Amino acid sequence: MNRWQHLLPGHQLHGLDGTLQIIRQLQGSEFAAAAWEAEILPRRVAKYDPEYLDQLCLSGEVSWGRLSPHPAFERDGEEGRRVRPTRVAPLAIFLREDAPWLLAAPQPSPKEALSHPAREVLSVLETRGASFFADLTRTTHRLASEVEDALWELVAAGLVTADGFENLRALLDPKRRRGEGRGRTARPRHAPGRWALLRHTEPAATDSGPNNAEPFAKQLLRRWGVVFRDVAYREPIAPAWRDLLVVLRRMESRGEIRGGRFIAAFVGEQFALPEALDLLRAIRRNGETATAPEGPGPWTAWQTPAPVAAAPA
Repeated sequence: MNRWQHLLPGHQLHGLDGTLQIIRQLQGSEFAAAAWEAEILPRRVAKYDPEYLDQLCLSGEVSWGRLSPHPAFERDGEEGRRVRPTRVAPLAIFLREDAPWLLAAPQPSPKEALSHPAREVLSVLETRGASFFADLTRTTHRLASEVEDALWELVAAGLVTADGFENLRALLDPKRRRGEGRGRTARPRHAPGRWALLRHTEPAATDSGPNNAEPFAKQLLRRWGVVFRDVAYREPIAPAWRDLLVVLRRMESRGEIRGGRFIAAFVGEQFALPEALDLLRAIRRNGETATAPEGPGPWTAWQTPAPVAAAPA
C-alpha cells in the first residue's frame, strides 16, 4: 500500500498533475483538516507546494468539505451535543465532478446543535447563496471574530465549503486569526474566496443506496488496489457491502477486475485491479511484505480485521 499510494521514495508524484492524481485516489477518505497539507499531500507529492491545491480549487476542478455526518446531528441536538470545531475535524478533498455521488447520502443538520452565530451565517448562505466574508459580517451584524468562529463551526459540521483552500487555512492558522505578523511575515486575515453551502439541495431518493455503489466501488479499487469487506467497512460514507459486492462481481464477470484471495489475513471475497496484482506479485518475488501506510486512516483495515458481527448487512 505504501507503493500504491506513492508514499515511498521514487514513487512520489510531482507538481500540479501529481496533486490532482493523489486527490483522485484519496477522494472520499476524510483526514484531520490540519493534516492534509502537513502530512497527507507532502508525503505523496514531492516538494509539495500549497499553490497546487489553490490552483485546483480556484479552477473549479477540486472542492473540499466534510462528507460524513457529524455525531452531534445523530440525536437532533439532544443532551446538549454541539459541534466543536477543531484542527482534527475530518475533511475530504474531492473532484468537483464527482461531488454528486460523494454527497449523495442525506445529511441531517439539526440547527439545535449549532451556536446562534453559526445559525445566522448558515441562514444567510441558504437565502443569498455564496458570499464573501465581508458580506457575511455585514449581513449578520456580527463581529469578524464571531463570523470566523461560525464558519469554522459550519465547516466542522459538514455544512459549508469555500472557493479555495486558502479560506480553510485562514481558519486553521491561529496567528492569522489574531492578526499577528508584520511586513513580509503578515498574511491576510481573511481569504478572498466566497463561502457557500456544501450541499446546495436535498439529494433525490434515487441518488443514495445502490445507485452510487458503482462509482464508489471503482473509487475503492483506485484507492486500495485490492478491496474486501474490511476495507469497505471502515469507509464512513461507503454504501453497504452487499451493494458494493453486486458491482464488484459484475466487474469481475466483465473481466475488468480479478476475484480471489490476495491478502491472506482477511476472509471473504476479495477483488483486485490487474495492476495491483502485478505489484503484489513483484513485492512477493522480492521477498518484501505488503504494508499499510502509517498513521490513522481507513487503511487500518489492512492492519486489523473488522468485527464480523458488526459488518453492514
